[in-house]
Amino acid sequence: MSDVVDSAPAQTASGSSFYAAMKILPPQQRDAMFYIYSFCRHVDDIADSDGPREQRLAELAQWRNDIDALFAGSPPPRVAPYVPSVKMFGLKREDFIAIIDGMEMDVPADIRAPSEATLDLYCDRVASAVGRLSVRVFGMPEDDGIALAHHLGRALQLTNILRDIDEDASIGRLYLPRELLDRAGIASSDPDIVVKEPNLAVVCAPIAEQAERYFVEADKIMARHPRAMVRAPRIMSKYYHIILERLLARGFSPPRQPVKLSKLTKMLIFFRYALI
Repeated sequence: MSDVVDSAPAQTASGSSFYAAMKILPPQQRDAMFYIYSFCRHVDDIADSDGPREQRLAELAQWRNDIDALFAGSPPPRVAPYVPSVKMFGLKREDFIAIIDGMEMDVPADIRAPSEATLDLYCDRVASAVGRLSVRVFGMPEDDGIALAHHLGRALQLTNILRDIDEDASIGRLYLPRELLDRAGIASSDPDIVVKEPNLAVVCAPIAEQAERYFVEADKIMARHPRAMVRAPRIMSKYYHIILERLLARGFSPPRQPVKLSKLTKMLIFFRYALI
C-alpha cells in the first residue's frame, strides 16, 4: 500500500470527484480513503446490479460477515488490506455495517417514495456513515467530526437525489419523500409517472432548502479547523454545492437537462481549496 494512487481502489476512483479531493492527502490518509471508497463501491455495485434480489442480499450478507471477521482479527483476503487503516485511524465496525445496511435498503424492493424519516435514515447510512469513517482519517476532533459527517453527508446525498431523479426513475427508484409528494398533490409512487409531473418543483424545493442548510452547517464546522485538515471535505462540499446551485437555476419541471460540472470547473475548485 505504499502508493495507493497506483492501486486497484484508486483506479476505480480515478476520474471521480472523490479521486480529485482525496489524492491531495498524505499517503497514509490517502490509502485509508481509497480503501473506504473501494468498500463503498463494492457494496453499491451489488445493490445497483440487476442480479436476483436474493443473490444481492446474500452478497451483502457476505460483506457483513467479512467486516465482522475484519474487526474480530481474522480478515478474509478481500478486506485484509484494510487492517492498517482500521488500526491507524480507529475506524469503526458500526460505520462499515451501516453502509451495508443502507445499500441493503435498495434491494428487497426498489425504494419508492419513502417517508421523510426513512429517507433520513437512508442518507445517514449511505452518506453520513461514510463521513464518519472519513473524518477519523482526516484527524478531526470527535464531536466536530461526527457533526461534519452528519451535515455534509446529508447535503451531498440530498443533492445526489435531486440531480439523479430521472436516472433513478429509469431503474425503478424514487427517493422523493411521500410527505412532500402528498403536499404537492402527487398521489402516485410510480417513478415513471412522478418524474413527468409538472409541479415536481414543489416537491424538490424543500429538499434543496434542506440540503442548503446542511451545506451551511458543514461550512461552519470546517471553518473552525485548520485548512489542511478539511481540504478534502471542503473540495467535495464545493463540488456538490455548485451542482445544487445549478439544479436550482435549471429548475425541476420536465424536461430536465442533466447537470454536471465541467473539468475546468472541477480544476478551479480543486486548485482553490487544495492549496494551503
